[in-house]
This record gives sequence, structure tokens and C-alpha cells, in this order.
Amino acid sequence: MPNTDYLLELNSITQRYGETTVVNEMSLALQQGDIGCLLGPSGCGKTTALRCIAGFETVQNGTITLAGKTIASRQLHLAAEKRHIGMVFQDYALFPHMSAAENIAFGLQGQSKQQRQRRVSEMLALIGLEQSAELYPHELSGGQQQRIALARALAPRPRLLLMDEPFSNLDITLRERLCLDVRDILKQEQATAIIVTHDQQEAFMIADVIGVMNEGCIQQWDSAYNLYHRPNSRFVANFVGEGVFLHGDVVDGERVRTELGIIDGEFDAPCCADCGVDVLLRPDDVLHDDDSPLQAIVKAKAFRGAQILYTLSLPTGSEILSLVPSHHNHPIGEPIGIRLDTDHLVAFRV
Repeated sequence: MPNTDYLLELNSITQRYGETTVVNEMSLALQQGDIGCLLGPSGCGKTTALRCIAGFETVQNGTITLAGKTIASRQLHLAAEKRHIGMVFQDYALFPHMSAAENIAFGLQGQSKQQRQRRVSEMLALIGLEQSAELYPHELSGGQQQRIALARALAPRPRLLLMDEPFSNLDITLRERLCLDVRDILKQEQATAIIVTHDQQEAFMIADVIGVMNEGCIQQWDSAYNLYHRPNSRFVANFVGEGVFLHGDVVDGERVRTELGIIDGEFDAPCCADCGVDVLLRPDDVLHDDDSPLQAIVKAKAFRGAQILYTLSLPTGSEILSLVPSHHNHPIGEPIGIRLDTDHLVAFRV
């Protein structure tokens, strides 16, 4: 029986194109009012999974339930138009011959004229485009078109909203601002949504829970914080954020010895003392400290405005990353003092 605590559940769904498995026994559960995200590289199956939820693709195995009702399985395929799911496409798909208001009203058939007008006015106010109601898509900027597409999808009050790479056609500055705006709009509407993206910054800004996908499976379904600080696999550790692996040897269940010293913290890499592990170090785990006896050579640097990302070479030849305030501007080849500031340990057995 489906768990009624969740609005949406995918239970081991599989989808194939011929002999090629695109979605492979994928599972997730999303609570009412949450914004979920499928994050992963191109070709990992995230858009196909979204299309299965929407009803545009069938599933060969597993089940999809929405609001406690099975909408897809090996034996059942509920038509897309009967699922009460809204969709925002990558290219927005606005009707060019309709005004902004008419586009928003398109999904409100069956309501009276007064009801449609009231809902359209509510949506225009929600997205901050009351003055653009009579403009046509070609008269709107990319960001405005994206807002209209979102309003059109939300207007019928769908049970679930799906968004496929909705910010990919926008420049980076507008993309970042709209991510936050869209999150606010979804929360004001108390909407439940899933967004697909390959951009982790978009995922971090908009989602409550994120599924990192690889080869048709969700590797970890978790908060942005846990994906970054507590990845459960090497793939997630490498895909989310920046970082490097530094070899170490286990002292006991809470300590690992590395060339930078002992790193403390419980970790999930069951093995005996002295067995080898790779320890994940993020750039913010390595601090610049002029008074530290630990030294590393600046091998490369990337200026990021307020900060500089240094690639540092250790005496053994191992490399680590360090994110340093940009007023500490050191030339390539210069030795600098460093110290570790880790509040937990992420290690994987070699």
C-alpha cells in the first residue's frame, strides 16, 4: 500500500528504449508542499523519469503513486491529462498568438468567465507581471516568459508541478534571481514540485530535497547540506561541489591518519585498523594559516572575487583545494601555511 504521508512515490520504476535501460529501478518519495529536484549529468535518465511521472512515457516495472493513487505500473498507465499534473517545459511552450493573460487562462476550461479572470489576476499578481497581461510572448523577456509559463502551469492548481530544465535558456545572473523567485512563488502557492536540472547551484537554491542521479538510478535522495557534507558514495562526492580525495589509514572507527595529521569523526567505511581509505576534503575544510607548521605550495589559483580557490601541492605530490579570502593573494610557486578545519569525516574504503 502507498504511504499516505507522501504526495508522490516512485517505487523501483524501470523504463527502457528497446534494449537500453534509461531508468533503472528508481525510487523516491516526496512530501506535500516540498520541492524536489532530480540532479545529474546529461544522459543519466532524469528527464525520462520526469516524463514517466507526467504520463508521457510508460514504465516497464515498478509503480508511481500520486496522492495515494497508483497512476502507473506495468499493468496500468493513467493518461497524462487525467493525472492533474502541471508541466513547465524547457522552451516554455507559450502560445504565440495568445496574450500573457490568455496563456495563463488556457488551462482553466470548465470555469466561469469570472472565475477565470479572478484566477488569472491572482497569478499575474503572484508573478509580479500585472502590467504585462496584454503582451504577447514575443514582447516579453526570457525571464517574463518563464514566469508566464509557471503561472499557466500553476493556475489550475495541479496536485504536482514538473519543471524540465526551466532556467537553461537564461543568462546566469537572471537564472540565479529567478531560482529564488520561483521557489518563493511555489511556496506561496503551497505547490509540490519536481525540477530537473544538471546545474547543482540551481538545485541548491530551489529544492528542499535533491536526488543525485547516475545511470538511471538515484544515488542519494537528501538535503543539499547532506549531499555536500555527507555524500554516501564516491559518485555523489565527486559530482556535488568541489573537493579531492586524500589517502589515509584507519586508526580506529573515529580517526584516520593522513599526511595532514589525524582527522576525527565517525565514518561509514567498515574496515580494520591500518586499512586504506580515501578521505574527502572540501575547499572549505582547508584553511590558510600563516602560523601553521603545515606547508603547501600554490600550484594553481582561480580568482572568484571575494575568494580565491587555490590548488595546493603537498610534499608527497598530493593535491588539495583551499578556498581563501581574496586579500590573501599568493603567487604560484609560493609555500603557504595551512590547517584542517573538518567537523566530520567522509571516507571511502580503497
